[in-house]
Amino acid sequence: GLFVTDYFTRTPRKLSPFRSFASIELFHFHIPEDTVIAVWNLITFKEQGGTFGDQCPDRSITVYFRSGAPSVINPLHTHFPRDTAVPGSFALTLTWTLPNRTTGVFNVTSPLPGDWFLAAHLPKDEGKISVKGLYEECQYLFQPQLIVQRLVNIAVLYPGHVTEQSMAPHNRSCLYKVFVPSYTSRVLVEVLRCRGAEGCPLWLRVRAKAPPLHNSTTLDCREHTPCQLAQDLPFWQHWYYVLVEKHPGVPGTVSFQVTVQLTDCSRPSLARPPFLPSSASMNMPHSFGSVGGLALGDSPPPTSPNDTKHPVPISVTSHAGERCWPVRPTLRNELDTFSVHFYIFFGPNVSVPPDRPAVFVINLLPVLDSGGVLNLELRLNVSSLCGENVTVFGCLNHEVPLTSGDNTSVTCETESLAGFLLSVNATASLSRLRIPYPQTGSWYLSLRSLCATEHGFEPCTNVTAEVYLRAYLSPCINDCGIYGQCKLLRTNNYLYAACECKAGWNGWGCTDNAEAFSYGFQLLSTLLLCLSNVMFVPPVAIAVRSHYLLEAAVYIFTMFFSTFYHACDQPGIVVFCIMEYDVLQFCDFLGSLMSVWVTVIAMARLQPIVKQASVLYLLGAMLLSMALQMDRHGLWNLLGPSLFALGIMAVAWTARTIRRRHCYPPTWKRWAFYLCPGALIAAAAVLLYAFVETEENYFYIHSIWHLLIAGSVGFLLPPRAKPSRRLGPLPRRKGCGYQLCVNEQEELGLVDPAVASINSICTS
Repeated sequence: GLFVTDYFTRTPRKLSPFRSFASIELFHFHIPEDTVIAVWNLITFKEQGGTFGDQCPDRSITVYFRSGAPSVINPLHTHFPRDTAVPGSFALTLTWTLPNRTTGVFNVTSPLPGDWFLAAHLPKDEGKISVKGLYEECQYLFQPQLIVQRLVNIAVLYPGHVTEQSMAPHNRSCLYKVFVPSYTSRVLVEVLRCRGAEGCPLWLRVRAKAPPLHNSTTLDCREHTPCQLAQDLPFWQHWYYVLVEKHPGVPGTVSFQVTVQLTDCSRPSLARPPFLPSSASMNMPHSFGSVGGLALGDSPPPTSPNDTKHPVPISVTSHAGERCWPVRPTLRNELDTFSVHFYIFFGPNVSVPPDRPAVFVINLLPVLDSGGVLNLELRLNVSSLCGENVTVFGCLNHEVPLTSGDNTSVTCETESLAGFLLSVNATASLSRLRIPYPQTGSWYLSLRSLCATEHGFEPCTNVTAEVYLRAYLSPCINDCGIYGQCKLLRTNNYLYAACECKAGWNGWGCTDNAEAFSYGFQLLSTLLLCLSNVMFVPPVAIAVRSHYLLEAAVYIFTMFFSTFYHACDQPGIVVFCIMEYDVLQFCDFLGSLMSVWVTVIAMARLQPIVKQASVLYLLGAMLLSMALQMDRHGLWNLLGPSLFALGIMAVAWTARTIRRRHCYPPTWKRWAFYLCPGALIAAAAVLLYAFVETEENYFYIHSIWHLLIAGSVGFLLPPRAKPSRRLGPLPRRKGCGYQLCVNEQEELGLVDPAVASINSICTS
């Protein structure tokens, strides 16, 4: 056949250490039908400061693959909530082959068509809290690329028609496909009139949705006569692929005929008619993609030597389970994103008769519904059992209802079909099922009632069980509980939801308490972070005593909002918010920076030099507000105003030193007992904040930060400014008089003098 190659790529994205599914990077691809091979090229490279990160450490990267919906991953091996089904996925770990680049390849032969999702993340780290902009961070970028090779013009088989084929010596196989509509209980593929050098040296393989693989359902036509391969309970509304493969080493040409029979479960004694007025009556898609395909409303094409199509009468016997029951639809009611309720007509109470199952269908929209959680709840009305030991079993299957002919069977799986089992009885009258990230399409729920006896389960007689059925789609499992937050995430045009847990809780529903913080620990951390702000009381008292009223007001503002910000910022249940979180955070950051600003400006002693020194306080408030609005966590947006204030102080101190020709402050006691200890305490606080603080030690390291910063302010705040005292002119005597001249007091940084000293006496 003719192959076509398609290429898809995605923009590189920065990977993050795994904490929850909200921290992964998700990539969405679409694989077309008739694809025979898909190759993912996984490119990973390091960056640091805009250049190649050759010095960055090697960190393994884990990539997950899943068809139909995102992968449900659990790299931390946490516990899932009760009644949660965990679908499987492929996983691949990438290791580094070059200092700054590595490439991995993931091949899938005959992949399922439709949506495919890739999830990638780094290993979990220690949770260090780094200051933004302090140093160049190592970034790990991941870019997946997809190359698919698909067949075009695959021959289409029509039910009840025979297709003749001659396989040349150089050909190894012939591929066909047939569309299976709804209410089909059986697909029968048969090879007729097979003629070759060694009998019928053919393999017959059948697979749904994609071309067959080596492990697909296979039949050796040498050993089976007639060569018939049947598929019970096929997937509805999908293509089935038929591969006729020649045994290796067989010489000459092999000729054969292929026919397909579909059994309509609504009429188990009849096969589907060979001639249909149009493919619409078979619920067949309008596009076939086949050379010999029938257009809508066309008749079968004329016969040809190698491709003859004509109806063949085949006797179809009724098989167990071929009878299907009416499927009751559900009404879709969309409330919000991933908030959908499915209502049953004349429900929600459902009657389950003893002689037949009750079948319901839940339709999930492609792409839109795969990012949430499908929830199913069954509640048995015990009063409807009339004292009988009745158990109602529910089978939830994807794309085909499971209605077994064995009335005593309680399984929801077959060789080619997997499902989920629910059961309710008089003892356990409630059953739930949660499927995170369900595959889209049609989900069928089959309810059956069986009576428990000494010999197992048997069909009940004259007992109709009543069951309350609730089906809905939610963003997260139980809205992530009280220790989590359900986040709505987006990757390009795809939306999905995930829980982000807090206070040490983990898992998909934030229900794993293996590392959870106790209530006492949460209360202790909250009290430490809040009460450590009381350390600002001594600086406030010193400022008031020294007549620094503006500085005292700023310290009170900082103490108040830091206390209530940390009371609102707690991850657990010990939380108290007097305002919106964003307002409290802004005021806390502004108060902290303003405390530094006013303290440094007060240390500069600008009043004798700059008459309107209060302008600098207003300028600092405006600059800091602007910087916080731009980026509250940016290093230079916060450090810039502080350095500017230190520069002003340095200029003021230098000017005094030059004018007075001795160091300012002039006394060694001021340096030894106040300035140096205060500077060392402030430096220690900054080092703890920038390099030691992590998520695990945050509550006590940040509390120490509060204590050190407040303590440094008490040391650095200068003493009360000494007033300038001038003595008025003395009474002058006739002919002779004296003028007493008093210079401005030197600001020694010591206690205030009791009296003014006379430095010079000038004669008038």
